[in-house]
Amino acid sequence: MKEGVERDVEIMCRVATLRSVIPALALTLASVCPLPSTAADAYPDRPIRLVVGFGAGGPTDIPARFIADKLGAALGQPVVVENKPAAGGIVATRDVIAQQRDGYTLLLCTHFDATNIAVYRNAGYQLSDIAPISLIAKYYYGLALSNAIPAEDFKSFVAYAKAHPGEVTYATVGAGSAQEIMARQLEKLTGVTMNRIPFRGGIQVVQELVAGRVGLYPSPTLAIMSQYRAKLLKILATTSPERLNSLPEIPTLKEEGFDFVRFGWLGVCAGAGTPAPIIKTLNGHIVPIVASPDYRALIENAGSIPVSATPGEFGAIIRKTLDDAAPAIQEFGLQQDQ
Repeated sequence: MKEGVERDVEIMCRVATLRSVIPALALTLASVCPLPSTAADAYPDRPIRLVVGFGAGGPTDIPARFIADKLGAALGQPVVVENKPAAGGIVATRDVIAQQRDGYTLLLCTHFDATNIAVYRNAGYQLSDIAPISLIAKYYYGLALSNAIPAEDFKSFVAYAKAHPGEVTYATVGAGSAQEIMARQLEKLTGVTMNRIPFRGGIQVVQELVAGRVGLYPSPTLAIMSQYRAKLLKILATTSPERLNSLPEIPTLKEEGFDFVRFGWLGVCAGAGTPAPIIKTLNGHIVPIVASPDYRALIENAGSIPVSATPGEFGAIIRKTLDDAAPAIQEFGLQQDQ
């Protein structure tokens, strides 16, 4: 009996000794054999794609390339811009959410990514598929008018359009786009009737405006600033709440008697499910880029506003964009199949 007790005590002592040794042994092994890092810890270890749903050289592409260049330098890996201009950005969005959610495929997201869900019955994605990272710009629209139309301000344009019902054309870059909705709302507010001409991208629209083959285009100011300054087209008014610093001579629609304020936004997004540490890393690098003097000069010179946000704040803006656009899309019968 005594021998059995002594044996049990010996076993317990050995276990206790082993338990005291294990933590020290683990620390020693960790110092000479580091544990493998997670994907987030190693991010990024290869180039990153930034997919843009609109054409090169346009108002979405220009800030995208600036962000990509600076972000690549900050991360130590190239950020390569890839343009996929089709279907109001749907092709680009579908591409991004179809990839592995690891932070190596990003989307230059726009308000289209929200409104397309209301426009198309089968857009192929939901807001829940998109992980917001940060805003990079907020912009207002200018009502660009062809020099071929004899009007120098918004009121004279309305008078001309009423005198020529159905003759004035307006351009859009996709059914249910912000341009389409604004043109329909302006028709309703002013009592004019115009004809819609759809285009694939804003660059082509501006070319047609300059050539006099399109009358009106509610355009992001970035896309029309150089042509306006060269007197190749006119800007009747802006949709900003007050006059833009870059266009102090152009009145707002509010000044013209219409309570009509509209803005668009640009941001960087990823596929939902991208690890939170990667989202945090990207946001942490993008925010100071947006605040940099060079980026501010680029954006403000075009009449836009550099603005960043936390992922949560950006997500709320995306949801509100959809909520605000959906009633107008339904009112004007803009919903369609993709």
